[in-house]
Amino acid sequence: MTRRTLIQLAGVLIAPVAACSGDRPAGPDPLAACGSRATQITLAVGAYISIDPASDSGCVTFPANAAADSAEYLVVPQSVADTGETAPFQLRGAALGATAPLAALAPPTSAQSPSVATAFDGFLRSLARRRNYTVPPARGRSPAPAAAPAAVAASPPVLGTLRTFTVCDTLDCSSFKNVVARVKTVGAHIAIYVDTLAPAAGLDSADLDTLKQEFDSRLYPLDTAAFGSVSDLDSNTVVIVLMTNVVNQLVTRSRCASAGYVAGFFFSADLDPAFASQFNHGEIFYSIVADSTGTLSCAHTATEVKQHTPSTFTHEFQHMINFVQHALVRNAQPEVGWLDEGLSKYAEELAGRSYLPGDRAGFTRYALDPVYDAYQYLSATGNYALEIPEDNGTIGEIGASWLFARYLVDQFGDSLPHRLVNSARSGRGNVAAQTGEPFDATLTHWALANWVSDLAVPGFIVPPELHYTSWSFRTTYQSLNSQDPGDFPRAFPLVPAASGGDAVSLSGVLRSGSGAYQRALQRGGAAGFALIFSGSGGAPLPPAVTPRLTIIRIR
Repeated sequence: MTRRTLIQLAGVLIAPVAACSGDRPAGPDPLAACGSRATQITLAVGAYISIDPASDSGCVTFPANAAADSAEYLVVPQSVADTGETAPFQLRGAALGATAPLAALAPPTSAQSPSVATAFDGFLRSLARRRNYTVPPARGRSPAPAAAPAAVAASPPVLGTLRTFTVCDTLDCSSFKNVVARVKTVGAHIAIYVDTLAPAAGLDSADLDTLKQEFDSRLYPLDTAAFGSVSDLDSNTVVIVLMTNVVNQLVTRSRCASAGYVAGFFFSADLDPAFASQFNHGEIFYSIVADSTGTLSCAHTATEVKQHTPSTFTHEFQHMINFVQHALVRNAQPEVGWLDEGLSKYAEELAGRSYLPGDRAGFTRYALDPVYDAYQYLSATGNYALEIPEDNGTIGEIGASWLFARYLVDQFGDSLPHRLVNSARSGRGNVAAQTGEPFDATLTHWALANWVSDLAVPGFIVPPELHYTSWSFRTTYQSLNSQDPGDFPRAFPLVPAASGGDAVSLSGVLRSGSGAYQRALQRGGAAGFALIFSGSGGAPLPPAVTPRLTIIRIR
């Protein structure tokens, strides 16, 4: 569901405060467990390192600052583990040669609950991999179209003809409805059917032609060029857009007001070779119908449907292409949910960029949702995993997926999404194979890029591998904050904790692929300090979470 269309996105790329620590009470020496294994950190400005705490008992030491100017380090405790691993952590600072009390572990903060749309989208991706569809009974629906004989030319549906479709009518797709729909408009790549029971004051023929033009001339070519070709299982030469009451009714009017609604979806069983004949046997995108008076669920005006449905289509069309290329073409497992979702959010942004440079409102209409989702992630990175174990992720987790996909494209080129989709691999193995870089290294670079990419500090030059080249997010979010401080309350959402290096006290939960952020500050002439990265109560971090302490010197 697209948000806040009255604001405009900016920031497409076309002096820190030193803190002092006071006197600290005596107590157990937190460095005692480090022995001689501590890693001594000596970094020039702009240099960085990522350390496995198992190699040094989680202890790193920083030298005294002999210069008159203050020094600053960004420190990111993170997990580079595969999907689903979590563990509590704490990061504590201590002055070298002094004693200090152990910091108590603060209780972890809770993440958002997923909206109904994100939960349903994730459920459908999970269903595609599990393939445990509920098969509907044959209740008089039209037979699924069979492939055309080789001697007969494939042809699109005929304008005005009727067809009966089987449509998932619950959020767990445990039951289905038969829908009779009529062909209202046909293009080179798209045919739009509308439910014969749709509210009367819906989209007129001009509205439908406008949608067809957007799908046909902009979104279909963009997605197929970026991600690969789609199948033609039913030999009708087009992707069907079915606008039906059933999608509106997936969410009740009362729930819609609090949890949002499902604007549209792609159902993989329509294409799954083992199940397609029991469903609709073809390439179909399901969409809400216009319902300005809210007779079906919450109200959706014709203008709203025209504005918002295209971004949902381009998102779901990527899912469709990804499923086709993995499951049908290569007989492989579908892509994992977090990467599949990141690529679909990238598809939304890509559609928006097709309006630039002249039409910034068109760009905003598509790209604002990914930018909003990323804001949620950056506001609380420690609350959200990148590699989520289930597919019904929160908005913050979806924001992480888009940011990671966007970073990958910026670093490894516009052809990367096509390579990721047209592959028999999935997840981190797919990313590593297509980038030629170890996935752990890519994760640590991305974590640093989220803070330093467009950071302006005198004398600090951002390493090229830590850049988003297509966005200046500080400019973007500063603009959004000035236009809409209710939804974007900070000028930049990622605000690391900051303290003197010997006073660092950060705790939380390490989640797969993500991390927390801390600025460690050191006055000119100050003594050296140490950081101790450990589990709850000072215990070693479990190896399964694959912890890393990533550090970059800012000044």
